[in-house]
Amino acid sequence: MNNGNPRLLTCTAMRFVVIVFLVLIVASLGSALVLLLRSQGEGGTRVARALAIRVGLSLTLFLLLMIGFATGLISGRL
Repeated sequence: MNNGNPRLLTCTAMRFVVIVFLVLIVASLGSALVLLLRSQGEGGTRVARALAIRVGLSLTLFLLLMIGFATGLISGRL
């Protein structure tokens, strides 16, 4: 067990956050694919919005990882 080690708890929390972000990114990408296939080229705004959400989630995840490394919350491997 972790025996109350705050560093291990932080690493576990960061691991959970990264997994949640990755799932959301894949879900957004899948949503854009479904919208693209169903609309057959007519729902460009909705597809663009889904892809913009994916890009935003990806950038947020990247920034969180960089901040985690810079502050020492992430030591090397998640």
